[in-house]
Amino acid sequence: MTAPFDVLSGQVVVVGSGLAGLMTALTLAPLPVVLITRGAIGAQTSSAWAQGGIAASLGKDDSAQLHLSDTLAAGDGLCDPQTANEIIANGPSVIAALERAGVCFDRDGRGTLVLGLEAAHSRRRIVHASGDGSGAAIIAALARAVANTPSITVLDATEVRSLLIHDGTISGLIVSKGEQTAAVMTNRMVLATGGIGGIYGATTNPMCNFGQGLALAARAGAQLADMEFVQFHPTGLDSARRPLALVSEAVRGEGAILVNDRGERFMSGIDGEELAPRDIVARAISSELSQGRRVFLDARGALGNRFALRFPTIHALCHEAGIDPAIDLIPVRPAVHYHMGGIATDLAGRSSIPGLWAVGEAASTGLHGANRLASNSLLEAAVLGVLAARDIHGTTHGPVRLAPRVSPVSAPDATFVRALVSRHLGVLRNAGALRKAVTTLLPLAETDGPAADPAIVALAIAVFAMLRKESRGAHARSDFPLKLPVAERRFMTLADVFDVARAETHSFARSA
Repeated sequence: MTAPFDVLSGQVVVVGSGLAGLMTALTLAPLPVVLITRGAIGAQTSSAWAQGGIAASLGKDDSAQLHLSDTLAAGDGLCDPQTANEIIANGPSVIAALERAGVCFDRDGRGTLVLGLEAAHSRRRIVHASGDGSGAAIIAALARAVANTPSITVLDATEVRSLLIHDGTISGLIVSKGEQTAAVMTNRMVLATGGIGGIYGATTNPMCNFGQGLALAARAGAQLADMEFVQFHPTGLDSARRPLALVSEAVRGEGAILVNDRGERFMSGIDGEELAPRDIVARAISSELSQGRRVFLDARGALGNRFALRFPTIHALCHEAGIDPAIDLIPVRPAVHYHMGGIATDLAGRSSIPGLWAVGEAASTGLHGANRLASNSLLEAAVLGVLAARDIHGTTHGPVRLAPRVSPVSAPDATFVRALVSRHLGVLRNAGALRKAVTTLLPLAETDGPAADPAIVALAIAVFAMLRKESRGAHARSDFPLKLPVAERRFMTLADVFDVARAETHSFARSA
């Protein structure tokens, strides 16, 4: 249902309608909730585009401990073990909760869940819905559940422009809907705004997702964590389509191999081969591309005519690009797919600002470390949505401040930032490129113009990357190719980021 802004005062506000936001809102019922979404429910979200599914230790040969071991290995020393253990342990129960909400996961003729295999998993543990259309099927089911939940008020086609803070705590937010700008007053808010792929030219994310939630939280003073760790999916479909279509890891899980234009299987001899962790595969493909070669996924021998049946969505995307995977090689290239960094939170989704929770890709819980294990993203989104909602249930309404007068705010635009980020913050980084990114982004981030919020997100990534003088997980530096002996997460506020960026800019100006 919908309602005017002034009657929503005091309700819990959830911003975002991907898996994390929808699970949060549904778990909060019957507590009144305002669900704010930029488009229609579930549209313009990465969750709806997810092909792989949800990782959960449900197989007879599997266990939470095995799943945890795989997660820690992929995270390259930077996972928070306690957080990872808790989220993974909740995997089976959250699959059951999703089924109760109406999600129909794929089962065989005996009614047993069909479990898929993906890169760096030691067991088949990926639960799918509608084959490679898992995300769309899950979001469609949850959107129906939201529509049937009277305690959830939906504000669609609505964008959040800023957060309101009073005495260091959340007091409300400024939203825009068409020509109308207004304040929604609340002291309990959940950001489930997704990732940062839209600040890159080559991404599998919706191009409009540039890290809005991170910018909002950063401006409000929240701590950010691990911003340098941007995961490039190794196999974006190399075509004219924007954003790039994703060729799921599950295709390699079914036996497809990577070859260059010489027909060489360049992953042969590398531990894990095509199913090595994503950072390793992405760097290997980038190395081939940097030498002027092309890279292809060869599914002809492994799947052949079965490709269309097993991966109907990917088959349709390939067909759109004039490719028949049964007989053709599939051209691929790395594309930004997931952000391990984000708003620093605890296991209940609480940020460093009282009254502000963050869940899903917008948050950084420590589960993923330096490199996310495949299909752990939807797992985290669902689990944290449930845990955050339970935590909010334990809070009190408290007094709500009167709404202030507000003025229209210009919509953000990531166009200029996108070109800069794509050039300097890619798969391989170095001091010169990072310095150029910092000095160019800083003046944009300090303004109130349309590029400011995307520039804040990009600047934070650049500063975090500049400070990490090592290569670990998804963060690779050609000038610091080795790992430091001790792995440490980093936490900074926007004020900290600005301080480092200004010092670097002044240092560069003096040396020029």
